[in-house]
Amino acid sequence: MQETKQFFGKLGLPEGDLHHLPSSSKTFPDGAQYRIEIPSVEGPASLQAVVDAAKEFGVPVHRVSQGSGVMLLLDDELKDMARIAEQHRIEVSLFTGPRASFDIYAQTAAAGGKSIGLRASGMDQVVYALEDVKRACEHGIRGILVADEGVLWAVNECKKAGELPSDLVVKVSVSMGACNPISVRLMEQLGADTYNVPTDLSLAKLAAIRQAVDIPIDLYIEVPDDFGGFIRYYDICEIIRVAAPVYVKFGLRNAPNVYPSGTHLEDTVVKLSRERVRRARIGYDFIQRYHPELLISEPGAQGLGIPHYKSE
Repeated sequence: MQETKQFFGKLGLPEGDLHHLPSSSKTFPDGAQYRIEIPSVEGPASLQAVVDAAKEFGVPVHRVSQGSGVMLLLDDELKDMARIAEQHRIEVSLFTGPRASFDIYAQTAAAGGKSIGLRASGMDQVVYALEDVKRACEHGIRGILVADEGVLWAVNECKKAGELPSDLVVKVSVSMGACNPISVRLMEQLGADTYNVPTDLSLAKLAAIRQAVDIPIDLYIEVPDDFGGFIRYYDICEIIRVAAPVYVKFGLRNAPNVYPSGTHLEDTVVKLSRERVRRARIGYDFIQRYHPELLISEPGAQGLGIPHYKSE
């Protein structure tokens, strides 16, 4: 076993999970250790709710992410999200679609087929995903969310070829499931700008992943029920210490799954978005109470995919 561990060490990988929990010396481009993300912000109304709640609760929000997909937003809704987010210096990360679970793909409904997750089923879906990304970028969005290795690679190739903006931030979904240093490094090599690791990783596993990659890690502090329902507020300072740079992400337990969303669920999504910001304030208070020396980014900091709103 020791020879195997030493082999990985020669490759610049950790020789195992880092149970001694070393502090990360890595940071965001601005020198900060953490940023705050609010997920499941599905359209302009819920984005405005996040902005208003962030002001009310006095908590900085650096990024919002969305799950329903670009394909279910009108052009005007994309423009409104770009306008609101640019004004408040917040990154908007919109999901590509469709994916297997939205299509007539049967395996995702089978007991043993959940591992397909939200991947693109067939080449047509890869093309559709790229069309989603292009339309979002045309309306000023500069952050997207992917859950498929092929889509990730394709987006990166389009960026290199000038088909997509070079400042587009590509976030990989928790649904991808890569949960060891090698697999997350592969996602980094494929073009991931930030990676949402699984929700149940210990501090030792997070520390090992951090040693292997430079990109920011995204991690739920409060986890939706369908991803485990964990509540890790007392871990938040140690998570930041060992995993920095990290987006601490505030989901919500005992909340309905709203994907795909729309105006029929808008009141619910707005209320859920507001409560997620309140939960972010709780997490922020934990940091200020126990380790206020941990550094947080300012709004609009370097590296965020702030939209470029195009007025007409």
